[in-house]
Amino acid sequence: MTAFVLVSDTFTGGWVWEETAARLREAGAEAYPVTLRGMGDRRAEAGPGTGLETHIEELVRLVDGITATEVVLVGHGYGLYPVFGAADRRAGRVARIVSVDTGPPQGGEGAVRSVPDPDVRELLSERPDAAVPPPAPGTWARWGSVEGIPADALARLEREAAPQPVRTLTEPLHLTGIASTLPTTGVLCTANGQSIAMVEMAVAAGPPQFRVFTEDRFRFLELATGHWPMLSAPGELAEALLRAAAGEGHRVTAPESDHEQPSHLLPFLVDVPERPRDRVGRVDLHLPDAGGPRPAVVFVHGGPIEPDRRPTPRDSPFFLGYGRYAAGAGVVGVTADLRLHGLADYPQAAQDLADAVEQVRADPRVDGDRIAIWFFSTGGLLAADWLAAPPSWLRCVAANYPALAPLPGWKAVEPRFTPVATVGTADGPPFVLTRAGLEHEAIAATVEEFLAAAEKRGADVEIIEAPHAHHGFELVDPTDESRAVLERSMRAVLAHLTR
Repeated sequence: MTAFVLVSDTFTGGWVWEETAARLREAGAEAYPVTLRGMGDRRAEAGPGTGLETHIEELVRLVDGITATEVVLVGHGYGLYPVFGAADRRAGRVARIVSVDTGPPQGGEGAVRSVPDPDVRELLSERPDAAVPPPAPGTWARWGSVEGIPADALARLEREAAPQPVRTLTEPLHLTGIASTLPTTGVLCTANGQSIAMVEMAVAAGPPQFRVFTEDRFRFLELATGHWPMLSAPGELAEALLRAAAGEGHRVTAPESDHEQPSHLLPFLVDVPERPRDRVGRVDLHLPDAGGPRPAVVFVHGGPIEPDRRPTPRDSPFFLGYGRYAAGAGVVGVTADLRLHGLADYPQAAQDLADAVEQVRADPRVDGDRIAIWFFSTGGLLAADWLAAPPSWLRCVAANYPALAPLPGWKAVEPRFTPVATVGTADGPPFVLTRAGLEHEAIAATVEEFLAAAEKRGADVEIIEAPHAHHGFELVDPTDESRAVLERSMRAVLAHLTR
């Protein structure tokens, strides 16, 4: 017999699983909806010591007491943190982990990093012992789509939600790594922006942390509902959980390619000679032959980038290529490593970028009044600040195959990082947009939205088309078309710098 242990998201308890649990029992399974200490019950006292470790220990005790031959741990939102912690300690008893509309947590991190409400993240960064009240009525969508929840169920969610014990969010999750070897199924809620297509896009983009989803132990299922399927589609969720326990679901495979290396390690599109490179902190300056203060182009990588990835972006073939290419064209090519390690890190990365730009402008080898900033991929979200309040010395903003609004499901990205909302709102520099014709659908949608907003507000956008190019074409498409697009894009940026 299969036993499902059901662990809910922040502010809630086992009651949210009532209908799903009933359906599982009707199908002959055991179901254990869990109310962890201090969660989902306004009458219960959490106690000052209640934290993530408390909840992990509760789940371990529950697993130890289950006699069923197969135990499936199901985590929703925050609930996936104690689920992974318990699975790590009782891997021999756990047949499968199921994550409901939630990405797998990282060891060493607290759950606060994945909290979608930026106000709560800011509160806990400034006051780590502050109380975490449940969302006010009408604001639950900040924690995930409420699409499909019946009015009475939403009213109950608002009525019965309880404050979240703060240490459950701030304590780091300690893992040995064994939980990351267990069979795992992701149940993705498409109305909340999660989908198999999004997973496939992340895998195809090449970052190593997403390649793990191609392992045979991973399966994926979709539900056409919001973030709370146990309230909006309890029967469909029960069916998905039974399918997951049976090992069913879609397997994501790595895209076919002519190369064995991860795409970010492929050689740059053109062979550019080395140039003198000066490294100061997180910033590198690739220097041209010409003397005297020169204009500078600051190249901005995307992410998230795992903090221990080597080489870091500025030492990768891609940014070494761009830095040298710019220096060969007579300007200072600037690359930097931003601390963009998770979706909640965009404010930190934005500050890193601002500091890097000021450092570059203060360098005597740079003409501080002639700066361009060139964004790539999901680094494009960082363009929002520069479009909202462009300084006079910023002569051009450029972007290659950028995300210009947070992608579906990226709830942890602060709304501030939405170039679609800021383009054309201030009198700023021209925007050079290089668009890949074979772009991922989700990213292409943000570009179309950006162009519509730019046209409506009268913003100056120059579009350079690469009709047969993919995302990251400078690495994955070494064609004559790509080389021509690279040359045209650089020429356009340089024209604005030297005008």
